[in-house]
Amino acid sequence: MLTVGAGEERTGLTATSVSSVSVEPPTLLICVNRTASSLAPLLKYRAFAINVLRPQHEEVAGRFAGKDGLKGQARYEGADWTRLSTGAPVLADALATFDCELEDAIERHSHVIVIGRVVASRITENAEPLLYWAGDYRRLAL
Repeated sequence: MLTVGAGEERTGLTATSVSSVSVEPPTLLICVNRTASSLAPLLKYRAFAINVLRPQHEEVAGRFAGKDGLKGQARYEGADWTRLSTGAPVLADALATFDCELEDAIERHSHVIVIGRVVASRITENAEPLLYWAGDYRRLAL
């Protein structure tokens, strides 16, 4: 899940994938639809967080995916938020959080390829991820 902005301009989206670009420097890539409401704040603030979700975050993932029609700051209700280095909103109990500075935004067809340099991170040890596969949320079978 990508989170961006401050105050009344907080917004974000649920992403189906995030990719590592490099280890040195640590860099991530996410593709954002050009029509996404999160794109303008992302380009304005030039910082964002990637939050790796846990099973208890299924409702948050749905809100950030726009399932109930909520937009912007309303997507943040019902969860605990904090900040790391860039000031981007960070889900306090995420499995992992990567706080990024926008390094590049490359327009390609219907999407913008967003490349972010990781400036801070936090990982929760011994926790399960929330997975999305075949149109539904899943858990790992241990």
